[in-house]
Amino acid sequence: MAVFVALGAFLMTLFGGWMAQRVTDRRHLVLGVAGGLMLGAAGLDLLPEAMAAAGHEVFGVPQALLLFVGGFLVAHLVERMLAARHAAHGAYVGTRDGAGNSHDHRAPRVGMAVAAAMVGHSLMDGIAIGAAFQAGGGMGVTVALAVISHDFADGFNTYTVTSIYGNDRRKALAMLVAAALAPVAGAASATVFTLPPELLGSYLGFFAGVLVYLAAAEILPEAHHRHPAHSTLLCTVGAVAFIWLVTGVAE
Repeated sequence: MAVFVALGAFLMTLFGGWMAQRVTDRRHLVLGVAGGLMLGAAGLDLLPEAMAAAGHEVFGVPQALLLFVGGFLVAHLVERMLAARHAAHGAYVGTRDGAGNSHDHRAPRVGMAVAAAMVGHSLMDGIAIGAAFQAGGGMGVTVALAVISHDFADGFNTYTVTSIYGNDRRKALAMLVAAALAPVAGAASATVFTLPPELLGSYLGFFAGVLVYLAAAEILPEAHHRHPAHSTLLCTVGAVAFIWLVTGVAE
């Protein structure tokens, strides 16, 4: 049953990626939506779940928040390291000149690394579905609805992030398909083992930090630099509100 329900997440992820492809002529709006979805998912969905599962304090700070900051810093360090490596080999990566103008050429490996992290997150979604069905049918349906609802954002963001870092369409589609298959694989694996809640909460806190970094430091600045229009801001706010709505309905 869990695997069957996870097929809904598979289809919703593909639909999100398809939508990201269809609006490429409005790239600034796509980036505005992607940034909003990331912020909403991190702050309104992932972090609260992480706090509930891994909220015990370490030197006065909840473990989930420590991992949230750790995820932010790791994402920053990985991007800087890859950017420096590409620059050393003569590749031109995303930078800003003295006038504040951004350059389009980015390190493709950053996009692939981020997409891989999103695939991992989708895998954890599937594991959550399987674990919830182990706890009971009602719990399984509730978690499945929540996962399926926000997998649209996962598919949208996976394709968008892979593309904006300079990867070709073939690679972006490959990562999208991987993200779509991951919940099914996760749900199937959950029939074999159960993930400890604290470990799941720790992972969610870490991944939330990664998403916030990408949204705040990369995607939203790029969206508003190209087209500093009110429509871009409205797309970002609307995407955050969408995640809020989905989270509220799921609860």
